[in-house]
Amino acid sequence: MNPVSRRATLLNIGANAFLFTIKLWVALLSGSIALLSDAFNSLLDTIASVAIFICVKISEREADEGHPFGHSRAEPIAGIMVAIFAGILGFEVIKSSVERLLEGDHVILSTATFVVPLVTIVLKGYMTWYFKRVGRRIKSPGIMATSVDSLCDVLVAVVVLAGLLGTKMGYEYIDAVVGFAVSLWIIYTGYRIGMENIDYLMGKAPPEELLKEIRASALSVAGVIDTNTIKAHYVGPFIHVEIHVEVPKDISTYESHRIGNEVERAVERIDSIEKAFVHIDPV
Repeated sequence: MNPVSRRATLLNIGANAFLFTIKLWVALLSGSIALLSDAFNSLLDTIASVAIFICVKISEREADEGHPFGHSRAEPIAGIMVAIFAGILGFEVIKSSVERLLEGDHVILSTATFVVPLVTIVLKGYMTWYFKRVGRRIKSPGIMATSVDSLCDVLVAVVVLAGLLGTKMGYEYIDAVVGFAVSLWIIYTGYRIGMENIDYLMGKAPPEELLKEIRASALSVAGVIDTNTIKAHYVGPFIHVEIHVEVPKDISTYESHRIGNEVERAVERIDSIEKAFVHIDPV
């Protein structure tokens, strides 16, 4: 794994594990459903970070006899496991929130109940900036996505803090309502992660803009007249391409083969392309 990417991933794991610990501790002391749901949100982030760290290492293994195109599908499998876990956690918090609304239990507020969301806002705010900077530098979509997720966690913490302030002002039901809202966010996050990774496993086609970039790369090779077929699909988080390129019919087999190799290298220089299969059509 890239050292910069490794450091960023380990920071993400450590920070989320720390936030989960303090949120859970204060939530159990105070009885706050809002803090408990936010703790589960941090637990989900921790599990996702660990799963991605492990699966990235697996996906970087060299191709072998049993896996001739490598192990890149390991990452989406981890993503689906995280999505399932998110759904379970979300529905558990919804159940607790409804019970709180029906029973009307009181929240025991202390300084710690207000400090924890503030710590979350500061730490996740820093992580948003850090992951955005690192993601741009190493051109990592995964780390850029972590930056967006950290920003969302800042917003969740602001909502939780507002709910606790509402409870302090005497509106006891606010805590349960905020807990319910955060649990819906957890379920939505799981759904989004699950659908994205199902697309990876199902071999979804990439965006039209990438197909245009592939065609432009092929046409940039000297000797290529045109392309007539371009098919691409995800293999895990990476993309395999089948491309038919037209070359003059009167050139030698050796020359057409050389052009094909040049097209293959040109297409595979695109960041998200793992493998290009080139077919030569003499015209």
